[in-house]
Amino acid sequence: MPIRNYRPTDHAAVSRICLLTGAGGTDATGHFESDDLIPDIWARPYLALEPDWAWVVDEGDGAVGYILCAPNTRAFTESYRERWLPVLAARYTHVDPPRTDDEKMRHLGFWPDRMLIAEVDEYPAHLHIDLLPSLQGRGYGRALVNMLTDALRENGVRGLHLSMDPANTAARAFYDRLGFGELPSSRPDDPLLGIRL
Repeated sequence: MPIRNYRPTDHAAVSRICLLTGAGGTDATGHFESDDLIPDIWARPYLALEPDWAWVVDEGDGAVGYILCAPNTRAFTESYRERWLPVLAARYTHVDPPRTDDEKMRHLGFWPDRMLIAEVDEYPAHLHIDLLPSLQGRGYGRALVNMLTDALRENGVRGLHLSMDPANTAARAFYDRLGFGELPSSRPDDPLLGIRL
């Protein structure tokens, strides 16, 4: 399969994929005041802070899917706080408490401790994966997750988790098929899934 390591030249494509899948797996273009907001929270921090844990699907014309990982969520959260929050602060205003949808999404970006789930020590790694619709159902998602879990095992990481949009029922079925299960701290409005490695 045409999966390779992320390169800096993939930055724009990964950002675009993140936006085009950022609304429960569908296109989030125009949902917020800036179309950069979704990738600035869910993709670009990983490209900046953990580029060695990023892979893309490239069928010859550039990235059309990706998987991003923080192998140590505690360390990533600290790096995010120190290195990524200043980037966000230069681009967005943080409103607390948030009221509008835009403010609520920005609040997530300014709240790195949201990543420190109750089970973070048992499932220290977390991932984000997105594929353009044309790639879905072709085995790329499974290949990306399998490649990531193999790399995590080789590095002694014992568990992997993710949070997801509950509206993305296709993604939930995908994770169920791969053996992810709900974690004890999971809530209907904020599903948390994990898998032991």
